[in-house]
Amino acid sequence: MSTLYGFGLGIATENANGESLDTFYPSPIYDVDGDIAVLLKEVSGRLDASQLLSLAASLEALGEVHHAAIARQMTTTHQPVVATPLVDNSAPKSVQEAYLKLHLLSHRMVKPHETVLDGLFGLLPNVAWTEQGPVDLTEVAQRQLDARLRGEVLEVSSVDKFPKMTQYVVPQGVRIAHTARVRLGAYLGAGTTVMHEGFINFNAGAEGPGMIEGRISAGVWVGAGSDLGGGCSTMGTLSGGGNIIISVGKECLIGANAGLGIPLGDRCTIEAGLFVTAGTKVSVLDNQQKVAETVSARTLSGRPDLLFRRHSTSGAVQCLTNKSAVELNEMLHAHN
Repeated sequence: MSTLYGFGLGIATENANGESLDTFYPSPIYDVDGDIAVLLKEVSGRLDASQLLSLAASLEALGEVHHAAIARQMTTTHQPVVATPLVDNSAPKSVQEAYLKLHLLSHRMVKPHETVLDGLFGLLPNVAWTEQGPVDLTEVAQRQLDARLRGEVLEVSSVDKFPKMTQYVVPQGVRIAHTARVRLGAYLGAGTTVMHEGFINFNAGAEGPGMIEGRISAGVWVGAGSDLGGGCSTMGTLSGGGNIIISVGKECLIGANAGLGIPLGDRCTIEAGLFVTAGTKVSVLDNQQKVAETVSARTLSGRPDLLFRRHSTSGAVQCLTNKSAVELNEMLHAHN
C-alpha cells in the first residue's frame, strides 16, 4: 500500500527574486495511505488555478471534501500556491518542506524529536517579520519608504528565521499571554497555559495540561501536569553540543528562576533559584537527613519523586526522596 509521510497545500511568500520566505499550510495532512497517497505523491511545486481545480475534483472523488474546498479557495489568490509532499521522514530539502514540518509539530500531528529537522537552520531565510508578513532584509528599506509615502508605518516586530506560531497555527484548548514568545514548530498540548514570561522554542513543547512561566528550549519536552515557574530555564538540545535530550516528567515543579540541565523524572521538584546541570554535585540524604552519598546530578537523570534543594547554611545542593534511603541507593546503583 502506498504511503505518504505528509502533505501540505500552502500559500507562499517570495522575495523580488522569486525565492521563498515562508509557506502557510492551513490544513496539512500527516501519515496518508491508499489512493489519496498515490494522488498526492504526484502533486508537487507551484500550482496554477487550473491545476488546483483538477486537484480539487480528484480529492472530492476520493471523499476528501475539506481539502478539496481549500484547493478551490486557493484559486482566488494572487500569491504563489505550492503543493509539498513529504514522501518519508527525511531531512527537509526546501523552505516549503521545512515549514511543513514545523506546521506538523504545531498542529500536534507529531511530537518533538519525532520528525527529522536536520539542516533546518540552513534552509530558513532570516527575514523581517511585519504585519504584512515576511519581508526580505534587502527589501525592507524600500517597503518602509513605500509605507511612509502612503502615510503608514511598516512595523517590523522581529528579525529572525522563525516566526511566531500563532501567525500560522492557533491550537485549540490553550492560553498564550504573549504570542511572540511561542515559535512556529512548538507543540502545545490541550490545557497548556503560557504566561507572559513563558517561552517555547521550535521542536519543543508541553504535553498539557500545564503552566509555563519559564523557558522551554529547543528539543525539551514537558510532561502533563508540570509547572515551570517564573523565569526558570531548561537547557535545550542546542546547548553544549546537543548530546543530551532534556525533558521534564509528569507533575513536576521547577521553581522560579531555577534551571534544569538533566532529564527529570515524574513528580520531581527543583527549588526556586537552583540550577541543576549534569555535573552539579548532589548530596543524597537518607531518611535521617544525613548524607548517604554524593553524586553528579546526571546520575539522577529520569529518577522519579526527587526534591532538589540547597542547604540553608552551606549552600550545598541536596536531594531528598519520598522513597527510603535504601530504595534510593538501589536506584542509583542499578544498571538497567
